[in-house]
Formats: sequence, structure tokens, C-alpha cells
Amino acid sequence: MQLILASNSPRRRELLAQFHIPFEVSPSHFEERAEGLCARETVLRFAEGKAREVAGRYPGAYVLGADTVVCHRGEILGKPKDAEDAGRMLRRLSGETHSVFTGVCLIGRGKFLLDAAETKVSFPPLSEAFIEEYVKSGSPLDKAGAYGIQDGVPVSNREGSYTNVIGLPVELVERFFKEVCLC
Repeated sequence: MQLILASNSPRRRELLAQFHIPFEVSPSHFEERAEGLCARETVLRFAEGKAREVAGRYPGAYVLGADTVVCHRGEILGKPKDAEDAGRMLRRLSGETHSVFTGVCLIGRGKFLLDAAETKVSFPPLSEAFIEEYVKSGSPLDKAGAYGIQDGVPVSNREGSYTNVIGLPVELVERFFKEVCLC
């Protein structure tokens, strides 16, 4: 039984490896366009699009697609364009609560499973020194909302899945795998 992860994210690879199911990585070439969609609809559309695009190359395999965004006051914050954009996002989230949404899609062998997880995350006020050092590290540049919770970014409160904030809600993936008898 073949499992393909439709993502090149090292964080998703690490989280998926926790299931001890052999898998291959095949990044998707799905073009992400979601004008006018809310955060939940966006991640569902992107996760499905990524999974379907890769599934077309691997008939007979199970393909897992995922997409994560940060939503603050109704605005979707994806990956920053550059260091300046990362700093802007972090300043915006400083002292505020936002939601992290991850859509997950599992396709294969006649099965189609699609759902999303939401985690609410609150930051305390972040110092300018912290923001500058963190941005300088380069870590925020490949992460939705310009941060990785696993990087030690201060969090004053979290409601929901920790692994969702990293980029793959393992609880949701486990439910999908049980439905198709992968674990």
C-alpha cells in the first residue's frame, strides 16, 4: 500500500513519520487561488487541489494533501513575501489572538476524505528585539503567519491542536487513516 505526501514541508514529513507508515514525498504543483474565500474554505480547497494533482500521478496510491493559513481579524496571512513582510505580520499578531486553519485531504482507492482543523493562538506582546532577531533567523519566511510555534515563539494561550499550528493536525490524519485502515 503506497502513501504519498503531497508536500515538501519538512514539518509535515516529521509529523507524518510519527505514524510509522512508509510514505513518499511528491510536492504538488497545484496553483493556489482563493479570492473571496474564508480561511476554512481556502485550506479545504488547497488541500484537495494538492491531493488531486498528485493523485493523478500515482494511481492506486493514497495521497495526503494539506494546507495551512493564519487568519487574523478576517484576513488570511499566508507565507510572508520577504523579511519586511514577516516583521509586519509578527507585529500585527503581537498581543492578539488569531486562528490557524489546516485543511487535510486524503484521496485514494475510491476514498475521499476532507476536513479542516482550527486552533486559536494568542501571543503576548512581542518585543521589537524578539521580532527583529526572529526575522533575522530566516525561520518565519517559509511559514504561514510568519511564525512556527515549534520555534519557541511566545504563546500566551492555545485552544486546539498543537500539531495543527505546525502544519498537520495529527488527530485529523489519524481519524482519516483509521477510516481507510492505514493504521
